[in-house]
Amino acid sequence: MSRKKEHNRPLPAGPRPTGPKAFRRRLLAPVAVSVAVALALAGCSSSSSSSSSSPSSAPPSAQSAGTGSGSGTGQASSAPTAQPGGPNQLQDAYQRVIANVLPSVVQITTGESLGSGIVYDDKGDIVTNAHVVGTATTFTVTLANSSTPLDASLVASYPDSDLAVIRLGSPPGGLKPAVFGDSGKVQLGQITLAMGSPLGLSSSVTQGIVSATGRTVSEPQGGGSPGATIGNMVQTSAAINPGNSGGALVNLDSQVIGINTLAATEPQSNGAAAPGIGFAIPASTITSIADQLIKQGKVTNSGRAALGVVARSSFNQQFQPAGAVVVSVTPGGAAAAAGLQAGDVITKLGDTPIDSLNALTTALASLTPGSKVTVTYTRDGNSRTADVTLGTLATP
Repeated sequence: MSRKKEHNRPLPAGPRPTGPKAFRRRLLAPVAVSVAVALALAGCSSSSSSSSSSPSSAPPSAQSAGTGSGSGTGQASSAPTAQPGGPNQLQDAYQRVIANVLPSVVQITTGESLGSGIVYDDKGDIVTNAHVVGTATTFTVTLANSSTPLDASLVASYPDSDLAVIRLGSPPGGLKPAVFGDSGKVQLGQITLAMGSPLGLSSSVTQGIVSATGRTVSEPQGGGSPGATIGNMVQTSAAINPGNSGGALVNLDSQVIGINTLAATEPQSNGAAAPGIGFAIPASTITSIADQLIKQGKVTNSGRAALGVVARSSFNQQFQPAGAVVVSVTPGGAAAAAGLQAGDVITKLGDTPIDSLNALTTALASLTPGSKVTVTYTRDGNSRTADVTLGTLATP
């Protein structure tokens, strides 16, 4: 797999493998995930690859688990509900959740591609992935309970977290915002349903479980993809396919616990799907970023840790990766306060070995502002350590 030449840039952004066009599957090397597969953005399907279809009527009515607030944030009131005991109970639970949540999941179409989104509030705001909107500023949105296309425009996008908000020009009556759960209460083995428009097939639902939490994954860059490194992602076995990006990952309390973003592919099988390995951006990240985009039109608090350096990958005399060399230190930043200097080569962050800029970016994505971490680095051939209190990544 080829990689673009690396350039100096503020952390934690780092170079990513370049992929094909936005609506095709894109691969990237697994990062901080011990699986022998590559990853692809669940992304957008080609708008011509599959005709979209919408149900002619709304799903059966059911008691909602909660109502969306103006900010779109619904907090989980308790630990995840106990799983139903028998097949009929489980089926009833699935159907109840689908009836509650599917009306809040939409299909988003641009001139070249399509993806999914989630109704965030009753004003017509819809949250989705930044790689779904790409460089587009206008969109066509189709609700789950209607075949009538609606016009929407971009509110703002934050590629560093691969999130964006678009807004309906004329929100229809009865628009149903989704309820967002508490990321801290997501548990391994919890049943999940993934909702969206895979391959343009709108209002599709698949089921699985939470396979892992706290994953840090780097996306590919290019063709409309922001190439973000995202921490604390939810791994699920629910099938996620191209076109699912921006759709909802839901628990049995009818709460959105993530936005479907990445799916795994077999690197030795020409990009064939690796079933049962998908990743979703957690609800806590979604609500934090979406609220800022809606209220301010930009993100002022990224919630992402920063070391306060500009760095590039370093190589030894055998041209093997050897760390991340500091090019410059941000005055007043975390690294400056700890005494790091230009020319230092970072080789470890806490207990995590650092052999490249990408490794440093990934390690930082799993941490939070205010975290205290020991940085191991070399200066003039000597190994040293410094205790650093991480700052907050500046936003554009």
